[in-house]
Amino acid sequence: MKSIFIPILFSALAAMTGLYSYSQPIQRNVITAVEQSPASEKGLFDTDEVLNITLRGDVRSLLVDRSDNMSLHPLMLSYQDEGNREILLRVDMKTRGHFRRLKENCSYPPLLIQFHKNDTLSSSIFHEQEKMKLVMPCSGDEFIIREWLVYKMYNLVTPKSFRARLVKVKLEDLQNKKEIAPFYGILLEEEKQMARRNQMVSVERKLLPEHVKRQEFLEMAVFQYLIGNTDWSIEYLQNIKLLAADSMSQPTAVPYDFDHAGIVNAPYAKPAEELIMSSVRERRYRGYCIKDLREFAGVIERYETLKNDIYGLYADCTLLDDNFKNQIKKYLDGFYKTVNNEKSWQRAFSYPCNKNGTGNVVIAGLKDQ
Repeated sequence: MKSIFIPILFSALAAMTGLYSYSQPIQRNVITAVEQSPASEKGLFDTDEVLNITLRGDVRSLLVDRSDNMSLHPLMLSYQDEGNREILLRVDMKTRGHFRRLKENCSYPPLLIQFHKNDTLSSSIFHEQEKMKLVMPCSGDEFIIREWLVYKMYNLVTPKSFRARLVKVKLEDLQNKKEIAPFYGILLEEEKQMARRNQMVSVERKLLPEHVKRQEFLEMAVFQYLIGNTDWSIEYLQNIKLLAADSMSQPTAVPYDFDHAGIVNAPYAKPAEELIMSSVRERRYRGYCIKDLREFAGVIERYETLKNDIYGLYADCTLLDDNFKNQIKKYLDGFYKTVNNEKSWQRAFSYPCNKNGTGNVVIAGLKDQ
């Protein structure tokens, strides 16, 4: 493999992407569409190692584009492969989301990456991706790491879940030479890829929670209770995707977006006013009313078998400080104290049956969407 001077590389790419080349020559060992690297030994989601990525181009124009009519912005995404060679990929990116896209809520908006089909992509760790979400930090790196761990936790529960890869993002704005400190982000598995992995298809339907697969719904709803998340809805597809064997089959609900969960405890996260809750750290079961509570027995048993793995996710994570690990241990202890006491879990999971409670209220913002 020969070294390629980056100005030559970028002058060639500039014609295609509109990017500006660097003013100072930097010699790097890079892989382009002309010189392919061997296929990566590991897939994007086959390791928990933090992936360092760089986004180059008119980054500022991308990040300030937070309107309802977001445009695609051409950038270069790069990372180092296992041979320490820089892999360069042409991508188009735009901002996305609702709450986190608003500048008054978050420092960086969440992004959508659209990949170009070329030889470089086919030989990179992104070869299975057409487009994917990049979760950006809203209030600091620690909350990104906490949310990433929630995705990892749900992966323990079921393969019908979004895989997530923690990344360290470096921004290189070619219009502004001001140094921006790298920060953590999350790359999320594409919905269609997650469906294919489970031999299913992605569907979008308006339905009631009673109409999705029951056992899998209960596992999902108890998981949301475990992490202290009330920011979801089957009926309004709020932070929920649906998978099914085919377009006519009964679907499975798959959750995503956990930044409002109590286990993440983001400073901006607040429960909906309609729920009359003191904070997101308070747990509230948001499933539907099931009269025969014996249906929860298998779900509780499932979480008992996962207990050591769930605790281990946090205990073994070197990116968390000891103080937060102690907080999380106590938070998880609260869940297991509930499910290990029959009266406690029956009271918690029968809450939607309480006509005087908030178990069946519709969040105003969801109804307006």
